Amino acid sequence: MSEPVLTLSVAASSALVAVFAGWRGARPPNPLRGPRLIPWRVIMVAGTAVALFALAHMLELVRP
Repeated sequence: MSEPVLTLSVAASSALVAVFAGWRGARPPNPLRGPRLIPWRVIMVAGTAVALFALAHMLELVRP
């Protein structure tokens, strides 16, 4: 697999993780089910950061 394809796949997958975590973190709490045990907002921020770093790396790859 070439490096640009790998970089784009990492950027796309981390962006999807960030969108999913943002959706899960925005849901209202349900006191009957107990506390949330997964830090969805932290996962969302980490996924966004990885996607931005991957896109910056992709820009460095395509620059002549």
